[in-house]
Amino acid sequence: MRANYLFTSESVAEGHPDKVCDRISDEIVDLVYREAAKTGVNPWGVRIACETLATTNRVVIAGEVRLPPSLMKKDKDGKDVINPSKFKAAARRAIKDIGYEQDGFHWKKAKIDVLLHSQSADIAQGVDSAADQQGDEGAGDQGIMFGYACRETPDLMPAPIYYSHKILQLLAVARKKGDGEVAKLGPDAKSQVTVRYVDGKPSEATSIVLSTQHLDESWDSKKVRAVVEPYIREALGELKIADDCKWYINPTGKFVIGGPDGDAGLTGRKIIVDTYGGAAPHGGGAFSGKDTTKVDRSAAYAARYLAKNVVAAGLADRCTIQISYAIGVAQPLSIYVDLHGTGKVSEDQVEAAIRKNMDLSPSGIRRHLDLNKPIYAKTSAYGHFGRKAGRDGSFSWERTDLVKALKESVKA
Repeated sequence: MRANYLFTSESVAEGHPDKVCDRISDEIVDLVYREAAKTGVNPWGVRIACETLATTNRVVIAGEVRLPPSLMKKDKDGKDVINPSKFKAAARRAIKDIGYEQDGFHWKKAKIDVLLHSQSADIAQGVDSAADQQGDEGAGDQGIMFGYACRETPDLMPAPIYYSHKILQLLAVARKKGDGEVAKLGPDAKSQVTVRYVDGKPSEATSIVLSTQHLDESWDSKKVRAVVEPYIREALGELKIADDCKWYINPTGKFVIGGPDGDAGLTGRKIIVDTYGGAAPHGGGAFSGKDTTKVDRSAAYAARYLAKNVVAAGLADRCTIQISYAIGVAQPLSIYVDLHGTGKVSEDQVEAAIRKNMDLSPSGIRRHLDLNKPIYAKTSAYGHFGRKAGRDGSFSWERTDLVKALKESVKA
């Protein structure tokens, strides 16, 4: 491990075109779970993989689903088909909440196409009945998933992504409250923070980048900085801003046209923003728009949960966990732990403790973290990790309730 270095991570706001699409896709996941609960459909049977494309006043929703009857209707031939009305309404609510009421992208005026279809029978047969007969269901796909935790911040996240998210979160809250000039900012924004590490610990911010949409066309970079700088300083809080820190606030000078009107958006294109800002590996799979039989989502949550509990238990200062799966097979093919030379116990001991204390089949993960709920829209911006576990069951993978069990297991 290097002791002294610079590292940079970026975040994007909820109004970024790709994040608009992530939000719509996750609102639809929540819609399906809510409708299942309302109509008495077993939430274990929910299946959805939903992709969204957004451009100038246009949204296209596509993917495969297994739906409760309340989301279906009869066509002219009497066949059951998807009823698009509730999906369109969910998308419009999301766009409105983000704040888009602009000529080029407006929650009420945008044309929305719903092109969802039934889940592939070939995929369904593998998921519904695990090929290895070791779980209630098989993994929804093959793949590798990573989890990570470290002691750099209170939420056990890497500092650069933690502070990049925090800047945009504070600005979004202030913008929506509508107090003063910050209300003239638009929904679309990107941040980036470079952190200097000394002796392996975050020491100071050496550069800060923020590009934010503004609705007042007379504003220039200097004006935008005057509005946003207090929020940036508040967000960085305990992290020192270097005396020679380089500030780049709206470096192109003007940012009025934003969101899907300025650039097309697509679900799943901000996977590094969603995870650890590049400080840890990523298996490549996106989260948003997927139910939790898809291990791209559920196993990545489980890996973060386990890594965070390993660090919280004092077994290491840094922890990376990889889990791998085959489609239709319940149990993971491998579990790999790297403590980056910071472990108080061996990686072999941690791997054994993980296997002992958590069933990592898709069913086991969904049960342990209680994932069959409409809790996903709020994950779609500002990161899926480093968030506070909610009373509604959201961000359950951020709990540290496995600490005691892990400690006892490595002693045994």
